[in-house]
Amino acid sequence: MQIKETVNEGLRRAFEVTVPAAAVEARIDGEVKKIAPQVRMPGFRPGKVPANLVRKMHGEQMHAQAVNDVIRESVDKLIKDQQIRPAMQPSVTLADGYEQGKDVVLTVEVEVLPAIEAPSLDGLALEKLVVPVSDEAVEEAVQRIAGQQKSYKDAPKTRKAQSGDQLIIDFTGSLDGVEFEGGKAEDAPLVLGSGQFIPGFEEQLEGVKTGEEKTITVTFPEDYPAENLKGRAAQFAIVVKQVKVETETTVDDEFARNLGLEGLDQLRGLLRGQLEQETAGLTRTQMKRQLLDNLAAGHDFPVPQKMVEAEFDQIWAQLQQEAARDQNPENALKEIEAERDDYRAIAERRVRLGLLLSEIGQKNGVEVSAQEMTMLMQQAAQQYRPEDRQRFIDYVRAEPMAAAQLRAPLYEDKVVDFLFDKAEVTEREVTREELEAAIEAEETAPAAKPAKKAAAKKAPAKKAPAKKAGAGDEAEPKAEAGPKKAPAKKAAKKAEPEAEDKPAAKKASSKKAAATK
Repeated sequence: MQIKETVNEGLRRAFEVTVPAAAVEARIDGEVKKIAPQVRMPGFRPGKVPANLVRKMHGEQMHAQAVNDVIRESVDKLIKDQQIRPAMQPSVTLADGYEQGKDVVLTVEVEVLPAIEAPSLDGLALEKLVVPVSDEAVEEAVQRIAGQQKSYKDAPKTRKAQSGDQLIIDFTGSLDGVEFEGGKAEDAPLVLGSGQFIPGFEEQLEGVKTGEEKTITVTFPEDYPAENLKGRAAQFAIVVKQVKVETETTVDDEFARNLGLEGLDQLRGLLRGQLEQETAGLTRTQMKRQLLDNLAAGHDFPVPQKMVEAEFDQIWAQLQQEAARDQNPENALKEIEAERDDYRAIAERRVRLGLLLSEIGQKNGVEVSAQEMTMLMQQAAQQYRPEDRQRFIDYVRAEPMAAAQLRAPLYEDKVVDFLFDKAEVTEREVTREELEAAIEAEETAPAAKPAKKAAAKKAPAKKAPAKKAGAGDEAEPKAEAGPKKAPAKKAAKKAEPEAEDKPAAKKASSKKAAATK
């Protein structure tokens, strides 16, 4: 194999690699000898088929496989011999006009990782903003829960139902005088004004009294799940069994027991723990941004542009998704388009900080253990169909770049924790509002563009197993029939999955800031 370097500019390298035709032919000869004993052909005893006939039968397939093997092994040897640290998968091109019997000539282009000097950790200082959880904050949380746990009591029989009242009703639905399946319910609770039933249903029951009977007509929406009801006008014969009014919830041990807890003290303890966990997360975010800003201020080395492009593409895709959900998507798209260069700078900063954190971790023995990696794979596999989960795990184990993508966020967190331990940390008590304001100030500062994760890598060409359909991916299921399910209810709005770290926000004041988290 002959290697000729053709480009050596910055982090870019290019090589012309020539593999003699004899090396390909030798590989084919070896394969012929290997499979010849298993070849069966009329007129020949098993294992006695001549090599030239084996070549004639399987030569084209063998040649293609031999060339692919030679290319893969040549690139691996090139990287090893030249001591290259590729930033991403090398680009390999077979020279035009290649034919069987000729030398294999390859062009290999690759970006290398920059040489990074790990910074001294001496003198690293961070301020930790701590938010004590007050009794008042816990009580506010208790009251919020109490406000969500509405209870009702029977109203006087003379009361006319109004918005906010709860009705206990029997109803029977019909189309052109014929009852339809699933259109009947008994003792169904309905809070007027809740939007629980289709438009027009609840409004026509305002003013009814306990014991009253009423027939109403409503039209099912055009997008209603049940095909036989879409856009149809239906009549509902309704019996109002009881009108109820909301009562104030008493916060006591009984209230907590109704939530499945032992008492009010346990509820307060759980809520205090939740609030402490929330503020601890905000504190970590603020400290991490300080840390990354400190690191970024002292390092400005060149970074592989393909890694920057991959990171930018990820940011840009999420920005476009956010813009598409905006009330005015066209304006939102124009807004992010005007700031494209800023987001590219954010992508470059993320990559640089990711590489720097990786270098710090390697120099200080930070690792993701095999057990931690197994847990990561198992967690990630849950987003796939059960029958595809093991295939996903096998895919990650076989593809180093896929494994690196999965490992990167945890590795970054471990490096950040290592640096927290090394830093001189001073604590200062603040309110939650002050902590959030500090984070917002860091977000909107010109230099506040910390890395989201370790350097991004493109997904390999090999496909992982197909993900299972998530919310919004599957067609709306048909409404179930039965007396316990009111067919007049409108379809529930599908919950939108939360993104752990969205890079886009709708408001201009925080959009770039969110992209830097």
